[in-house]
Order: sequence, then C-alpha cells, then structure tokens
Amino acid sequence: MAKTLADLRVQIDALDQELLALLNRRAGLAHEVGEIKRVEGSAVFRPERETQVIHNLQQSNPGPLKPGNIAIIWREIMSACRALEAAQRVAYLGPAGTFSEMAAFQFFGSSIAQLPCASIDEVFRATAAGSAEFGVVPVENSTEGMVSRSLDLFLTSPLQIVGETSLLVRHNLLRKEPSLEGIEVVLAHPQALAQCQNWLNTHLPHAERRAAASNAEGARLAATNPAWAGIASERAGAEFGLHVVSHAIQDDAFNRTRFVVVCLPHVMPAPPASGRDCVSLIVSVPNQPGAVHDLLVPLKKHGVSMTRFESRPARSGQWEYFFYIDLQGHPSQPHVAAALQELQGLCAFYKVLGTYPAGE
Repeated sequence: MAKTLADLRVQIDALDQELLALLNRRAGLAHEVGEIKRVEGSAVFRPERETQVIHNLQQSNPGPLKPGNIAIIWREIMSACRALEAAQRVAYLGPAGTFSEMAAFQFFGSSIAQLPCASIDEVFRATAAGSAEFGVVPVENSTEGMVSRSLDLFLTSPLQIVGETSLLVRHNLLRKEPSLEGIEVVLAHPQALAQCQNWLNTHLPHAERRAAASNAEGARLAATNPAWAGIASERAGAEFGLHVVSHAIQDDAFNRTRFVVVCLPHVMPAPPASGRDCVSLIVSVPNQPGAVHDLLVPLKKHGVSMTRFESRPARSGQWEYFFYIDLQGHPSQPHVAAALQELQGLCAFYKVLGTYPAGE
C-alpha cells in the first residue's frame, strides 16, 4: 500500500524530533569539551578539527545528501555548539550583505558575534585591538588579482593568517526601480566595478561609476536615490529592499574571491599540519642583479611549490619592492623548513604571515 502525503509527514515529524534530541546530546558533549578546553586554556575554535569532521562525514556518506550540503549543515551545527560557550567575535567588511560577511559565515557558520566594519583597515584595527577575536579580509580575486590594500596592511600588522576560504562571487545590479532605464550612477567597491566593466560598458555606457567602501554600502546608497544602482549580492538587495535588475553581471562566470582569516597569535596558535597546507610570507631582497631569481633557488632545491608571487612597492622612493609569496606545505615538514631557512638568509626583510590549511 502506497504511503500518503500525511503518512510521510508524520514520519518526517518523528525524525525531526529524533534529530533534535541527537543534536542536543551533541551540544551537551560539545559543552563538556568546552569546559575541558577552558580548564586547559586551549582554543575553543579549531577549524582544522572541524574540517576533518566534515571530511570524514562526506567520505562515509551513503547519500542522497550531496557533500556540499553536508558541509553546510555540519558547519552550522558546530557553529551553534561553539556559541553555547561563547560566540566568536568576527570582524569583516560591512554592512550586512557583503561578500565578506558571506565568507565569514562560510568559514565560521552563522552563530557568530558579527562586527561589520567600514573598511578593510578597520577590520585589521578591530582584530589587532581585541574588539574581535578574528577578522576576515579579501586577498585575491580570480579576475582582478590581488587586493592590494589587504596585502599592504599585512606588512606592519601583528595579525597572523590561520585559515582561508574561497567564495564564488556573483554580482547583481540592484535598484529601487525594476528596470535599467534612467540609471545615472552605479555604486560598488572598486574591485566589483572592475569585475563588471564589460557588462557596464555594454549596458550602461553613460552611467557614472562611483566607488563605495563596500558593495553592500553601494546597495545601501542605491536605496536612497531612484536614479542610482548598486552592484552587490542578492542578500544585500533583500537587506535594502532593492530589485535585482540583472543577475550575475560579472565578466567572468567563475569569478571567485579568496578570503583569509586572521587573529592575534595568542587567540589561536598556528594550526598543525593537515596534509594540505599553505605558508604565506612577505619578503624583500637587496636591490642587486639576480636577487629575485635567487629567491627561487631554495624552493627548487628542496622541492617546495610556490602558488603565488606578488610584488608591491616598498614606498621608499628607491624602486624597491616587497614580495608576497604562498608556498605549499607546512614548516613541520623537513623539506619546507630547510627551504624557509635558506630563503630567510637571502632576504633583507622576512615575515611569515601564517601557516594554515589550504582552502577548497
């Protein structure tokens, strides 16, 4: 005899009650773990442990849930359990609805104490001052390259990188009116304006492009004037009561932004080796022939792969540069430790920004 809709709903309701009981049991055990960590003085948040839990569940999953859905569900479960002890205070570029906020939720789950900031500089300041335990900042976009302000701030900041996450970025044109007609100004973060320039050239060639502190701030401003439009996420549109006039207007359909998670060293120690790790550095070399080439020699000699190499002016007026380097591996691995030691000996300036599990 086939089950009716009512029968299935009864079964689902019963399962929901079982799930609730199990989740509360899990929360109770998590609370006990938190008490032990408090006595020991160890960190409450261990992202590498949470990542391993999710990976194990994905590997043992019999279906039909997809691996990505499992990650989302369990990230929220663990975030809610952590919040029973104390919600992590996380700073990011605000206001509500920014991609930085989405990246924070993707890494920590949504059960956090949110600290939206007006600028990337303020994210660094708030985290360094202890107003937030962690900060989330963009460092690289697949279309426009490095986020130069973030890299410049790392030069003098006491913060270390302890994690990263990558976000598929879909830009939408948002407006009070549900059409493209009459748009005089388009507001967004300069990176977003650059990532959508081909679309803007084609569809709104005469509209002024005006930089905002963030995409969500551009959306907020667009809500104040019917002749203005913003480029931001659908969530920002919902936050400020705007229509999505055009979806996914970014020039690259697979546009992604990489974010890093930062904190003071005493908040969370560098994560142990996970088997898929990254070391981020800032270095400079003496201004002499072959000096930059010499940086690569220790890496080749010890078999260490470099995944990023960016340069920024040292602002000394002497045509000197700082180099931002990402390496594969962990300093606990002998070949990585040997390469780093030799590399440091070649540098006029050498700073390890962090060692952390590489993001997906």
